Amino acid sequence: MATTAPTQCTAFAGTRQIGSGELATVAPAVWQAMQADNDLEVLVYEDATGTLVDFDFYGSLEEILDRLDSADRWAQDDAIHAAKRPQRKAVVREVKLLPRHWQWLDTQPGGASAALRRLVEEAKRVSGPADRVRRSQEAAYHFMADMAGDLVGFEEANRALFAGDLARFEEMSATWPVDVTNYIKRLGAAAFAK
Repeated sequence: MATTAPTQCTAFAGTRQIGSGELATVAPAVWQAMQADNDLEVLVYEDATGTLVDFDFYGSLEEILDRLDSADRWAQDDAIHAAKRPQRKAVVREVKLLPRHWQWLDTQPGGASAALRRLVEEAKRVSGPADRVRRSQEAAYHFMADMAGDLVGFEEANRALFAGDLARFEEMSATWPVDVTNYIKRLGAAAFAK
């Protein structure tokens, strides 16, 4: 069972979207759908990753909300403890470089550590847009493989996602359930906007 609730999630009863938002606001819709039909597959996906939320939705609605409240309290406690720790604590790890790389680093202002930190920050700044597209593609793919992996046109729709070709994706997913297609497009928004 997860100890922290995802920030945003989306729930599906079969292929029909039944809720989206904070897990605590989605939980009642999940519970109601499960009460209405015990055989109905109800799945909740984390919006940031497109992966299934690991949470126990069985029991009364009150029990579910209590578990969510407990998970939120644990997450808040963890955040409070993290905030009390020094924010700039260095993490020591081994970096293997060739001798010529170490020689160059040693000539940089502030030494090797400062030069490596500057290089990492610059790489993060430069790769930021590409990283957003990659995360968008991955989230959309995770959900799409789970919910549409056996649907007609999956392979071509997947290629269209990674090519950023929205028109082709819509063409290949035209026969899919509307809520499934819309959620894939929502998760893949950055990928389709490239």
